[in-house]
Amino acid sequence: MQRKAVRRTLPGIAMLTALVAGAAGLTGCTSGSGTGGTSDAKGGGNQVAPAQPGKYRILPAPCKAGVDSKRLRNMLPAADSLSPLQRDQLYAGTADASYDGDRRVGCRWTAQTPQETRLLSVGFERVVSYDRAVASDDDKARQVYVRQLTDAHLPFPGPNPGTNPGTNPGGATTPGPGAPGAPAGPAPTPTPAAPAATGTPAPGSSSPGAGPSAPVELGSRVLEGLGNEAFIEDKLSPAGATAAQSRTVRIVFRTSNVIVTLEYSVQPALPGTVPPSAETQDKARQLAQALVERLTE
Repeated sequence: MQRKAVRRTLPGIAMLTALVAGAAGLTGCTSGSGTGGTSDAKGGGNQVAPAQPGKYRILPAPCKAGVDSKRLRNMLPAADSLSPLQRDQLYAGTADASYDGDRRVGCRWTAQTPQETRLLSVGFERVVSYDRAVASDDDKARQVYVRQLTDAHLPFPGPNPGTNPGTNPGGATTPGPGAPGAPAGPAPTPTPAAPAATGTPAPGSSSPGAGPSAPVELGSRVLEGLGNEAFIEDKLSPAGATAAQSRTVRIVFRTSNVIVTLEYSVQPALPGTVPPSAETQDKARQLAQALVERLTE
């Protein structure tokens, strides 16, 4: 009786084992191929490569960056009474206090004579984006520059009114006249919404009542050919019965992820003397160009 029972049970056990093994194999093949294909498709589509870091990782020494002694003597004449040591100290400049020399540095100079006082300052700011998946260092630097341009009450460079602006790849608006990279052409007519600097006529205009040969008084405006983008601000202090008018020229330009600010002031000692706009701006622009060349070395 025992032998017959054993013979009948074995075939049933073998058949059940084979069925379970086959079902397991089919389930493993189906789930493995389906899950793997879906995971690979999702993983490759959601990755976004971050922008590369900005061109500049460090900043130059502010008191020596493009500010050579010959240029300083031209911009800051020293009094004859100064000793050689005092002259050296004057042209060495005074560095601004900085808690992070890799992000913000500056230097300033002061020269006094019986006729006038001249002030010069240069500042460098390296802009860093903390999320380069959203904006690059250059993008962040341009935002800083645009804010300063707006604070100076200058019009943002763009297409002429009444024209259809083109677009570059990526949806960027084509630069208008006066913008860095814009095609050469006649300068746009200033609009009432873009007033000139305090105390100075609009760019390209002469002083009231002056003849055609009178020196042109320059004003605040966007500059071309200086870094990636730049503007100049020219301010003349109000005239007074006893106070002389001082002129301050400020140039701000951007080169990649670095913003440079240069400020040059001429303050006459006697009233009735007005520092010339063209000469003051020219000296400031020459120094700004030297700073650009120093950064691009």
